Formats: sequence, structure tokens, C-alpha cells
Amino acid sequence: MAHPRAGLPAQPEDLIDVEQVIGAYYDRRPDPADPDQQVVFGTSGHRGSSLDTAFNEAHIAATTQAIVEYRAGQGITGPLFIGKDTHALSKPAWQTAIEVLRAHDVTVLCEQDDQYTPTPAVSRAIINHNREAAPADIADGIVVTPSHNPPRDGGFKYNPPHGGPADTDATKAIAARANELLGDLDRIKRTPFQTAIGDVHRYDYLGSYVADLALALDLAAIKSAGVRIGADPLGGASVEYWGRIAEVYGLDLTVVNPTVDPRWAFMTLDTDGKIRMDCSSPNAMASLIKNKDAYDIATGNDADSDRHGIVTPDAGLMNPNHYLAVAIGYLYAHRDGWRSDAGIGKTLVSSSMIDKVADDLGRRLVEVPVGFKWFVDGLRTGEIGFGGEESAGASFLSRDGSTWTTDKDGILLALLASEILAVTGETPSRHYAELEARHGSPAYARVDAPATREQKAKLGKLDADAITATELAGDKITAVLTRAPGNDAPIGGLKVTTANAWFAARPSGTEDVYKIYAESFRGQDHLTQVQDAAREVVNAVL
Repeated sequence: MAHPRAGLPAQPEDLIDVEQVIGAYYDRRPDPADPDQQVVFGTSGHRGSSLDTAFNEAHIAATTQAIVEYRAGQGITGPLFIGKDTHALSKPAWQTAIEVLRAHDVTVLCEQDDQYTPTPAVSRAIINHNREAAPADIADGIVVTPSHNPPRDGGFKYNPPHGGPADTDATKAIAARANELLGDLDRIKRTPFQTAIGDVHRYDYLGSYVADLALALDLAAIKSAGVRIGADPLGGASVEYWGRIAEVYGLDLTVVNPTVDPRWAFMTLDTDGKIRMDCSSPNAMASLIKNKDAYDIATGNDADSDRHGIVTPDAGLMNPNHYLAVAIGYLYAHRDGWRSDAGIGKTLVSSSMIDKVADDLGRRLVEVPVGFKWFVDGLRTGEIGFGGEESAGASFLSRDGSTWTTDKDGILLALLASEILAVTGETPSRHYAELEARHGSPAYARVDAPATREQKAKLGKLDADAITATELAGDKITAVLTRAPGNDAPIGGLKVTTANAWFAARPSGTEDVYKIYAESFRGQDHLTQVQDAAREVVNAVL
């Protein structure tokens, strides 16, 4: 149930005390024996709040040294690109990381102290560097961001030389070593920041990324069509990027809100009543939606700009699954430079409308587990042209079929909406209405169900043979999956499909629940039946 003030402006009592959050980063010492205070890498790095002793100076120092040791073990001896977003904890963590990196003589490439760097700009920098680098000069990177998480949180993620999110083998090794170091902080080498910062190399992420954008998008078409764009950085790392894009490419683009405030006092509250920079949430995006008629296309990005939100005058905020389906249909019809056999990447909890679009296009569908890391290899080789997640994160190849980024790029996907309008004369939301007219209108939702830590562990390792049900909400079950059909990787849960619907169940990494993703092409009432049946199926084996 939504919070009573969801979608309404934040009030003073909703705001963090920035000094308190930063003070706790330095003052609190984690207990290495407490699982809640250890380094834990999820799908997007280690996240937590200093106020919970889950993201503190010791965590970042230990994690950075673990990364230094990991990269050395992998033979990575080139520079390390590092960027940060606008969260209050990002700059302190960025400084700690630089102290440790320079103490180990790692060459550091970073923005200026008062600048911010989107995740895709770091990915792009790594890819550009490594394209022609000698083996001894191969680079990797760190992005200091908790993505769209609330202002009290911090985040820290590692991108290896391919430029995308690190795989599980890397993150497990880094987290394990970091937790060892938490027990003996004296083993961590550091150089005082004022000394370390004098030894770093500054890198123009902004100029390089913006200059390259025309390699991936038809920006000339957007300019020629005079598309009126409203771009809201939501107080995040893309804040300076949008103005530069407008200037360089001559676009009719307004930066809707250029304010940077680590409290995010200008935000409307998300569905649960928290401040969260989730550009896929109608409540978090309420201010932009309210002004949807002021622009032909309005867009939002989260704090590190790896997610996108698309607002059109005719539909308001598009559902992320809807936009992914439209983007795929458009791109594979308008990118002649891509391989003719380039597949379409989707996570297994994304809408089946994408499957229908893939069928229309005659393209191979590559369905993978949750996590953008599964698209990295395909985007590097061109074997997939587009990889997207249901949570409004995606990237795609440059126009000539070369790699653009191997991490999610919310700026790219936001500008693509304007290209679609400029080239086709129709908004992405109207294109989706045409898809529904052809294929039907699916109902999609994610809900949570309670589960203990032991039950979550069992669900994460479930075998398909454990499922004995033959029907789901009145339809015959056609597949029971615990491994993804696109790459045979473990799902870390379960997916059950029928001719008209499906559900997937995955354990939460942070809460005592499992997540049920479900979709039905038979309407909302049938979706509710699918969700109820999903609980029965899963609970029967837990």
C-alpha cells in the first residue's frame, strides 16, 4: 500500500542531516563478525548507510585494497578510472578510495573534486582506453554510487577491463578479502588525501562522453525535427551533461532542474514514503509528470544516470517494460550497421512483449538472469545489439555496431526517445499502443512474500524437478526454469511459464522476503490469480 504522502513534495522531517551522515562515515567502526556490517556485493556493488554502520570509511578502505589486490592478481597494471555521484557519502568514499589506490601506486584517472561522473561515462572511458591499450596498460574502474537509493546511502562498485559490472567470481573474491581486512585495518595501506590527490590524473569524462554521443544516436535528426526536450537529472551525476549535450548538438533541450542537494529536498516522495531517485517510479517523478505537456519528450535519470524514465504528453511516465519493447523495435529497424544476427538481450523478469517484438523482427532472443552483467559479453562482441532490464536500465551498440557501453546508460536511452519521435513522428508511448493493438495488453507487477533467511537460501538453489504443479491460474504450465534459457546461467530462483502468463520468484538480498515478478496477457484479474498461484507453488517447496 502506498504511503499517504507518496508523490508529494518532501518535508523537512524527510531530509537527512548531511553532517550526521558524513560524520558517521568516519566515526563508526563496523564489527567484522556482524553480517549486517560486512562488505556485501549485490548486483550493483556494495551499498549501505553510514548510520547503520554498513557503509563507512573502514568498508571503503578495505574494499579498495581488495580491488587493488584483485586487479594485481588478474594482471591488470594500467590506470583505474574512478567516478562519483551526488550522494553525501560519495565524495568521502571517493577520497578514501584515492588514498588507498595511490598508496599502492595505482594510476588514478578522476574528475575534478567538485564534479560528478555518470556510470556510463566511466564505462565509456574504460572501453575507449582499452580499445587500443597495450596489455600492460589495460584499465578498469570504480564508480562510487548507490544508484537511485535514498540520500542516507552510499555505494561502491567495481568495473573490470570490459567496462561493465563485475561478475560474481570477482565480487565474491573482493568482498571476501575486504571482510578479512575489516578484521585487521592496520594491513590497509593509505596515503593522506592531500598528498594522494596531487598524484592523480584528471580525466575529462564530460567532454569525452558528450563528443562520442553522435556515434550512438541520430542527434542531427533530433535537432532537425525541433524536438522540445525536458531533461531532469533528479539532482544526480548527469546534471552538467545535459546542458553540454544541448550546447554541442544544438538541441531544444531544457535542464528541468539543475539543483544538486545531497538531501534531495526538491524530490517528491516515492511509493513507500522515502526520498528515492527512481526515474521509473510515478511518485518519484511526479513533478516532471505534472509538467508533461511542456515538452515533446521529458526524461529523468537516477543519481548515477544508469537508469532512464520517459515521459510523453499523451501517456505520462512510460512503464519501463513498455519503453524497452518500443526501443528494441525501433533500433533493430533503424541500425543498418549492426550485425544481421545480433540478438536481443532481456532479463527473465522483463515483459513477454519483448518476446513478441523479437518474433516480429525475426531476431534471436537472449533471456538471462537478473543483472546487467549478463549482457556484457554480447555488447562487447556485437552478438547482442541491445541489453535491457525491467528496472529501466539498458544500453545498446553504437550505430556502426561497435561497443558503446557495457554498463547501463540512462542518458543514451533518454535521448533515444527523442530520436524515435524525430524519425518516426510518433512518441514512444504511441508506438507501444500500436504494439498492444497487435499483441494484446499485458498486466505486469512485482510483489513481495515473506521468507526466512533459510527459505531464501533454499529458493536461490532450487531445482526445477522440485516443482510438481502442472497448472498455473487455470493454464497449463509450459516450462519450469531454474536456469536462464539465453545462457544457461542459474537464475537464483524460479520461473514458471504458461501460454498466457508467467511468474518468477527470487530471494531478496536485503530483506526477509522473496520477490514475485508476474505478467498476464489475460488482464489484471488473471494477474492476481497468477500471483496467488505463485505463492502456493513457491511456498510448497520452501
